[in-house]
Amino acid sequence: MTCENSARTTTAPEPARTWRKAGAAILGALLLTTVRGATAAGDPPVGTWTTIDDDSGKPRALVRIEELDGALSGRIVRLFRDPGEDPAPLCKECSGVRHDRPVIGMTILWNMHRHGDDWTGGEILDPETGKIYRCTLHLAADGMQLDVRGFIGISLLGRTQVWRRAADP
Repeated sequence: MTCENSARTTTAPEPARTWRKAGAAILGALLLTTVRGATAAGDPPVGTWTTIDDDSGKPRALVRIEELDGALSGRIVRLFRDPGEDPAPLCKECSGVRHDRPVIGMTILWNMHRHGDDWTGGEILDPETGKIYRCTLHLAADGMQLDVRGFIGISLLGRTQVWRRAADP
């Protein structure tokens, strides 16, 4: 009788062990997703972003965002041009030092500082019109989408573009 009892183990029956393993795996996946989301939202949106044309829905440019001394800036590193469009346009509508300068390589986003989960306080240039707008940036939790809001005066008087993370060139 003693041998019979000692042969039995104190482990849970097979179905209970399986459920515990499945529960641990699910909990681990949830924790990993939560940590990744929190990290992406807390990270600056540094990297290369694809801008999308509001009318056609097609990619228009790649903007490289960098951080220096706690401030973000972004410059155009590539343009996606339609046939017949100038492959290396100049900013004809820009004023000051940007007037008649190449759009490729031009800084169009500057002086953005972290404010909670957003980046604010800076400005963004529309190189097609030469207009400069106040700007806020909000990085999506997955780190793959950047909401770029340009506005005049208050944020309600503006519009938001969605930029998508691109592979760094």
